[in-house]
Amino acid sequence: MRLLRVGNVGQERPVVMDSNNASFEVPASMGDFNGSFFESGTVNELRDALAKGTLTAIDITGKRIGAPIARPGKIVCIGLNYRDHAEETGLAIPEEPVVFLKAPNCIVGPNDNIMVPRESVKCDWEIELAVVIAKTARYLNSPEEVPEYIAGYALANDMSERSFQIERGGQWDKGKSCETFNPLGPWVATPDEIADSSDLSLTLTVNGVTRQNSNTKHMIFNVNHIIWYLSQFMVLEAGDLINTGTPAGVSMGHDDVPFLRGGDVLNLEIPGLGTHTNTLVQA
Repeated sequence: MRLLRVGNVGQERPVVMDSNNASFEVPASMGDFNGSFFESGTVNELRDALAKGTLTAIDITGKRIGAPIARPGKIVCIGLNYRDHAEETGLAIPEEPVVFLKAPNCIVGPNDNIMVPRESVKCDWEIELAVVIAKTARYLNSPEEVPEYIAGYALANDMSERSFQIERGGQWDKGKSCETFNPLGPWVATPDEIADSSDLSLTLTVNGVTRQNSNTKHMIFNVNHIIWYLSQFMVLEAGDLINTGTPAGVSMGHDDVPFLRGGDVLNLEIPGLGTHTNTLVQA
């Protein structure tokens, strides 16, 4: 299944899409796509209803697609998770996952505008595979336990303001949590839709020029390792979002690759997880 949320900002309604790209309303009794939906097993009720053909078809053509999950409890991000990205930024290859957090309210839809923050001079892009947590995970024993804790996968853009992140002191978070800095979607694909999360291509263009073109097989730490690792330090809850890192091709570290400014257009794609088209506007 593919789980979407459709409608104007703040008025999104959950929609489910089947393997034939047909869309159906999710009954109000099932609630929104949030932690309760996943942890309670309502996702399985929805799967059964879809298979039985009891849902009402809906035409979403021309409608805004919102972020596919309601605001998560937290967004946990992994930095420097591709060797070539660490090298291009001049930073050491990590021996353990580099972990930071983003503000949950920076999530927007896959085609919404991205705001260039006030005083920004180094606004950057980062295409990433995102993972949604299905149920509470604490102190998992091994990466082999992880699949049952995964609700699904999505396409994310871990937007970054590098001068805020690197040059203004303190932690990375303030360069990562600016308004609109986590476009997500268009859907969450349930695990049965993704044959291998360690073999997904990622492509990002800026104004039609390809800047990132890689594959999740080049991750230093794969999805199962990341979630197992995080569970040793924090409790992951249903509906939490994990951004798993970006490959080489960002502006940071390349003097000949300009940072983003108002009017620039980003296009992102992970096959099976859809596409983004975002225009940069000045906050």
